Amino acid sequence: VQPPEKPLQAEEWNKLRESFQSPEIFEEVMFNSMVRYNSPIDVAKSLLTHVAKSNGDIAYNLLLKYLALCVQQGQISEIHDVYDIMKIRFKILESGAYNLLIKGLSNSDQWRMALTLLEEVKKNMTPSRTNYESCIKAAGRHQEMNLAFELYHEMLAKDLVPTLDILQAFFDFSRGLKGAELQKELFGILSYLRENQIYPHKTFMRSIKLWFESIPGGNWRGHLTNIKDSGQCPVCNHQLEDSDLTKEEYNNLSERIIRDVIHGTDTFRKTSPQEFEAFQTFVENRLPFDIVIDGLNVSHMKPRRMQCENLFDAVNCLAKNNARLLVLGRRHMLINSSNWKREIMKEMQSKADFFFAENISEDDAFLLYATLRSGQHCKFVTRDFLRDHKACLSDSLTRHLFRKWQLIYCVKSKKLFLSVFIQQPAFSYDCVVQTTGDTWHIPYKDSFEEKYSYRVPRKWLCIQQQ
Repeated sequence: VQPPEKPLQAEEWNKLRESFQSPEIFEEVMFNSMVRYNSPIDVAKSLLTHVAKSNGDIAYNLLLKYLALCVQQGQISEIHDVYDIMKIRFKILESGAYNLLIKGLSNSDQWRMALTLLEEVKKNMTPSRTNYESCIKAAGRHQEMNLAFELYHEMLAKDLVPTLDILQAFFDFSRGLKGAELQKELFGILSYLRENQIYPHKTFMRSIKLWFESIPGGNWRGHLTNIKDSGQCPVCNHQLEDSDLTKEEYNNLSERIIRDVIHGTDTFRKTSPQEFEAFQTFVENRLPFDIVIDGLNVSHMKPRRMQCENLFDAVNCLAKNNARLLVLGRRHMLINSSNWKREIMKEMQSKADFFFAENISEDDAFLLYATLRSGQHCKFVTRDFLRDHKACLSDSLTRHLFRKWQLIYCVKSKKLFLSVFIQQPAFSYDCVVQTTGDTWHIPYKDSFEEKYSYRVPRKWLCIQQQ
């Protein structure tokens, strides 16, 4: 539906409504269309007035659509009016209305009103990431950085993951500002990137570089570079952190994962303590393994092939150098079916140890346990990122070691060529944000990637204090 270009009288709206194939949803469709075409506000207002006069009332969803148009156009007085109407008419607003109101008001000179609404939201529900980010940007635009960081920490405490956009905004808003506390907060964001193995994209990296160079009296200089294979930075000649785990780090990590993750709260969510005990006994009697394979996960590698053929290729390929393999399977794999052929399963079992768990079991804990108990040489094969388990680790250092361990010990497999299992080219240096105090090294990607990726960047920003 193409909305009219100018406000209409009641009879003109009625005429349009009657000619519409589903008159009962005419107003809703028309408002959607006005938002899409960004219609003039007085056109939308004339329809709203017509609805109010005809029905003596305006439905919540129509008010919401009108509000969306007002926010889109930054019509602040109208946003206020709609909020006043909604407050009188409805006891509690839902998150969609709050998202729009906070977004609209935070972009105006009445941005503090958005903070009041955020407090209101907290009384009834957990505010969304968008709510927080709208308010943070508003505070940052008005150079109220303490307030912006207060909201940021509150957001993290509620387990809301900040977007790269908001992290970049902190560096943009802080450019040229003085203050040791502010500097500490921004270094904290860089540590957050390190702990979570987040690689900024090019524009975010530039914001970080410009902020460093703008610190009054800081004498920081940034250069873009590629790190040598040896791990040395060609700009400052500094040696980056080693990618491998020391024996002590490995033992600590192993201990922590077995304690916090495997015997922690979440292991037996989908497996019984009895089954896990049986698995432990199975593993202890056959240690050590060289490679542990997440069988079900690998069997889905090529969707158009039989699952057992996918797994067969993986086992064949990995068993070549007399490696001792453990495949974690499910009971249903033992039942002859279109996906699981008995003779292929038999042949695989002659090349690898198999443990078949109940069909409902969560096998990440099995995978972690068998790999870690086998020792530092043992690798694992999965397409999972094991993120839940990383989250169970309570301190940032252990989370960092877990991520390093994943990068070193997880064998990635190319989707297209299942028969060729590849290892990530092992870098001798660790691809994360790192600092020595007077240098920072920040790996970055050319383009923005929302999805978590194992692909490590080759490009770096080296920042030195002169």
